[in-house]
Amino acid sequence: MATGRGRFHPQPQRSPRLGALSRPLGGVGVPTRIAVEAATCFGATLFRKGPGVKFTADSLKQYARYQKQCQKSSKYSVPLDSMPSEILLKIFSFLNAVTLLCIGCVNKRLYQLASDNLIWIRIYSTSFSPKRSIWRVNSVEKIAVSVSLLSVEDKETGYWKKEYIAKQIASVKAALAQILKPVNPYTGLPVKIKEALRVSGLGWVIILKDKSEKEYIMEHVDLSINDASVTVVWYSKNWPRLATLSTMDLCGVTPVFMDQHKVPTKNGPRWHSLIAKYSLSSLSESTMIGCDGLIRIFCLHPGLLVGLWKREEELAFVMANLHFHQLMERSTLGSATMPYELPPHSPCLDDDPEYGLQSYQLHVDMHSGGISYLCGTFHNLFSKKDYIENGYVKLIVISSKNNTQHLPLIGKVGLCWRTDIFEGCLKTL
Repeated sequence: MATGRGRFHPQPQRSPRLGALSRPLGGVGVPTRIAVEAATCFGATLFRKGPGVKFTADSLKQYARYQKQCQKSSKYSVPLDSMPSEILLKIFSFLNAVTLLCIGCVNKRLYQLASDNLIWIRIYSTSFSPKRSIWRVNSVEKIAVSVSLLSVEDKETGYWKKEYIAKQIASVKAALAQILKPVNPYTGLPVKIKEALRVSGLGWVIILKDKSEKEYIMEHVDLSINDASVTVVWYSKNWPRLATLSTMDLCGVTPVFMDQHKVPTKNGPRWHSLIAKYSLSSLSESTMIGCDGLIRIFCLHPGLLVGLWKREEELAFVMANLHFHQLMERSTLGSATMPYELPPHSPCLDDDPEYGLQSYQLHVDMHSGGISYLCGTFHNLFSKKDYIENGYVKLIVISSKNNTQHLPLIGKVGLCWRTDIFEGCLKTL
């Protein structure tokens, strides 16, 4: 699409023979390859004479004329923001939803133009075209109602953009619900949770906030999926200073627009779902669980490990262990400020006067990142009613005195950690 007359400068073909030259010009410290490419772009005729390469008089005049043309054309360049609204709306009509949302983040004027209802109603109708239905007697009334809903003038600016985003999010939730529907009867966890993670493009970030409310968003660097949980690790060379930080938020991030046939992109708009909020001022000796020659490990509830360099008292890494139980809901259904509220759950008690909980399964998975030390399942467990307290139940699986019931650990048990510079394994936990 052209909005006016202009002049195009085609890029000429490079000469492979001239582009291969690498000696400097005579008396000038400029590589010959760069000079030859520049001269070739301006149609200069080169000839070799002596140790260096020189321009002809005609080529130098042509180069000077080209510079004047470039300076003259640059005076008539028009910034995008200063273009008329009609032209910008025409340009925006050729863009997709992701690009429109990104343009709307530039300034207030582009936000208003990128929220135009005429543009978004076309995107909405293309993506969510109505299904064919059998005609009935009252079909005329239904069509009249649908047409009135598609009115543009009666809606405020951005109405159809919000409708499109809401329906996209609803379609993503419906698709994930279908994937997570099959449940393992032994663990109670979704069978296809790994597929759900891949399809949804789900990732996790930590948002560090300093005392002036400035935010630092850190993308996860490493991720390992285990039998019942996923371990996410963050480390960087450019952590903000620990003394200036106040809180840290753990959030799940998913693309707003999901296409099951394409790999989700990280550059598009994403939805943040707050999982947990931590106070970094609570780091103290009481929360330290181990140390070695380089770092100290602190544990923050729920399920977060923070590593600090011992020498400088600065952040080394952050590690989160997220259980698969309602992980997708906690990572996708919350907002940027409020976590998803889990539905209330109360354990079912039977009528046995002595035993309250029976036929339970216990799965134990001990790992450190990608290294597994123990993985086993215990069946048909029960608990006495006296062992149920504050929502927790005590399950006696094996006897501490009978060594034949013990399960061996594989390898040397420890907490493996890694940064972009060092790595280690804590033995004293």
